[in-house]
Amino acid sequence: MSVSKTDLRVSLIQTDLVWDNPSSNCAQLEEQLISLVGQTDLIILPEMFTTGFSMSSSHAEIPQGPSTKWMQMQAKRIDALVLGSLKIKEKFGLVNRLVAAFPDGTIQTYDKKHLFRMGNEHESYHPGSEKLVITYHGWRIAPFICYDLRFPVWSRNVDLGYDLAIYVANWPASRAHVWDVLLKARAIENLAYVAGVNRIGTDGNELTYNGHSTVISFKGEELIPIDALAGVKQMHLNLNALREFRAAFPAHLDADSFQLI
Repeated sequence: MSVSKTDLRVSLIQTDLVWDNPSSNCAQLEEQLISLVGQTDLIILPEMFTTGFSMSSSHAEIPQGPSTKWMQMQAKRIDALVLGSLKIKEKFGLVNRLVAAFPDGTIQTYDKKHLFRMGNEHESYHPGSEKLVITYHGWRIAPFICYDLRFPVWSRNVDLGYDLAIYVANWPASRAHVWDVLLKARAIENLAYVAGVNRIGTDGNELTYNGHSTVISFKGEELIPIDALAGVKQMHLNLNALREFRAAFPAHLDADSFQLI
């Protein structure tokens, strides 16, 4: 497939995770990423991709610790932006932190705002308070983490400030239908592409995950078929198509104005 200057080559990594074992997870992921050298612009890993959705402080890393350095190494080697969330220990406590590692070695971060109280995440982690919009290859990318998906105000695309929203997750199979529906809702209401990356397998809490990683178009169309198989899912996203749709259907001009307080 030919790639235009406005295309973004996106790779979703749907994989099982070894419970609380960063070195094993990084090793198995590295094998999956080998084929992507020179073939992609953006690689998206699941939530807490080095440990699974663990509430323990075990294997929490300091900022810019080993797993962040591993992401920087992969970004440079593959020449792509690499995103995924990690268990990070700050001076004030734990955060569920999404790291965006760029090929030039720089990083940007987003701390998960909405902590999943049904899994007691709010008792172990501190919530973030700031959104992040990344600019890369002419695209504006807004990353979010798992439970954030349920809260449309936090995902609100104010003044069309982003072109692609990303949700990295450990979203159990028992609620897969909700995941599928909300990804489409966030895309339609925000006039943007949405990518959702979820894990597969069974974690240390005996929760089962069935993936359903996909990309949704700004019209709510499923661009990548959902499944529960391990592997790399790839898609080329076109920015001109998004801009043309926004011009023809400018629903954002009638949006209600408000601000978070």
